[in-house]
Parts: sequence; C-alpha cells; structure tokens
Amino acid sequence: MADKSALVIGATGGIGGAVARVLRDRGWEVRGLNRDAASAARRRPDLDIAWLSGDALNAADVTRAARGVSLIVHGANPPGYRNWAGTVRQMLDSSIAAAKASGARILFPGTVYNYGADAFPVLRESAPQHPFTRKGQLRVAMERRLQAAAEEGVRSVVVRFGDFFGPGAGNSWFAQGLVAPGRKLTHVTYPGRPEIGHAWAYLPDAAETMVRVTERGDALAPFDSFHMEGHWFEQGGALVESIRRVAGRAVPARRLPWWAIRLASPFVPLFREMAEMRYLWKIPLRLDNAKLFALIGPEPHTAVDSAVHATLEDLRCL
Repeated sequence: MADKSALVIGATGGIGGAVARVLRDRGWEVRGLNRDAASAARRRPDLDIAWLSGDALNAADVTRAARGVSLIVHGANPPGYRNWAGTVRQMLDSSIAAAKASGARILFPGTVYNYGADAFPVLRESAPQHPFTRKGQLRVAMERRLQAAAEEGVRSVVVRFGDFFGPGAGNSWFAQGLVAPGRKLTHVTYPGRPEIGHAWAYLPDAAETMVRVTERGDALAPFDSFHMEGHWFEQGGALVESIRRVAGRAVPARRLPWWAIRLASPFVPLFREMAEMRYLWKIPLRLDNAKLFALIGPEPHTAVDSAVHATLEDLRCL
C-alpha cells in the first residue's frame, strides 16, 4: 500500500490500541482521535502516535481528523455498555462520513455475536446471520450499514474473531469471567462445559491480522469480511489447563454461576449482556479461516502458554 496513513477511533481501548501499535511498527503514520488528546497521550505513552482532539460521535470532528488518511480503524466502543444502541450507530456513521470525504477504507473488528446457533459449529463468512440478542442484531445492522456504504463508494473490511484475551483486553470474558484482575490466581471460573470447544483470539495476533488484511487492499472487495481462527480449543477446558501450566500449580476450576448472572442482569448492564451471550458457551464455536489464509497465508499465532502468561501478567494475577 503506497499511502500508509491511518486514523484510529478508539486507540485508548483494547483492539484500537493494539491495531495502532501494529500500524506504527509497520511504518504507518498513525493518528488517534480522543475527546481529550492530552489525557490520551498521557494514558497511552506506549503508542507514540499523533493525538487529535475530537468526538467520535461528531462527523465533522472525525472528518477533520481523517483528512488525508488512507485508513480509518473503527475500534470505538461506549464504555460499560452505556447507551450502546444509541451511540455505536452514530459513531459508525461519523466514520463513514469521514471515509467518504477522504477516500479512506474502514477497518472494522467484527464479532461472532452476528450469528445465532443455526450457524454453528463452524462459522464461515457466508453463514446466515440470524442473531437473537440485542447486541447481535445491532452488530448485523452496523455491517449492513457498511455494505450499503460500499454502494456509495466507501470501502470497508471486517475481520471477525472469537473471544479476545491478551494485554489490553480488559473488557473480555477472560478478564471479567475466568479470573479476577488484580488478585492472586486462586481459581478459574469457566463459562461453559470443559468438553465443548471454543474459539479465542489473542489480541496482538488479532491486531497483526487486521493490519495484514488491510495491506492487501488491492485484493479486497469494496465490502469484504474475513474470519480469524485464532486459538481453537477442541476441548474448551484446555484453556484452563494452560492457565494452570502458567501458574505452576493445579488451580481449582469452577463453573460460572449463570443463575446469579440471570438474577442480577436486570440491575447490572454487563451481566445482562453476559446472560444474553450464554448460547455461545453451550455448543462448539470455531471460525473457518480458509478465506483469510488464501489472502495473507498463515495467521500470526502466539503459542498459547506465552499468550496466557502475557494476559495474566497484564491482569496482575501472577
């Protein structure tokens, strides 16, 4: 790609920050948008990118920040699931408006929430999207908005993953379900049955994958999507075994108390979201990466114990 300049929306967050770092390390000129640019620079000195002040909800701010870039990384997420539906669409529309003005491609991190159980156990890009959760329906609507924008000349690509883990992935099942951040590792709480397979994506590998896909821009359709296999555990409990190896002891494993999650869900937005996603833990979930492999070759793939060690260290559990 000749013009390697990018604007990252959500660079202080997990996926946005990880992609910004990979872009920088691969020679891109990277900008980050934040309502308080000075504060963002202090919070993320590790990124070493140009911070611009602006609100992702304001199309004029995003358009101004994106002037001259060839890529807009849309990694924005409202914190704590507050007013999710009311903000994510507006943020995406801001990025689309900016991409239309600058000619940039939008890079969008996807999730498996778009899919209902009828698409499992192996998810392919062509699988029908029949979500039955609110968040899944919203995700489908956002991708359809990107597809419609492609008809207006706005190019975009979605890279979809399983559940994130890794440094910076604090808003994840691993960090909010399996372990207790900031506490010594005394037990692991696993959301599903240990014999049911599950797909995970190590955040640095996911970010590297997204950038490699973007750098094959000439081979991409105006709207395109790819699935990353990531770390597929045919026996979901194998992740617990990795945690035990890293900890160096037989840490006890517990089942997640779904009954308590359901009882608290009317009062705790995070628990409501978790309860809706329980179906993802009842059946095997694997992403088929054949299309991705044809584009970039083998995925970036950090050894599982190394990835788990970095995650637990970042969460201050070791």
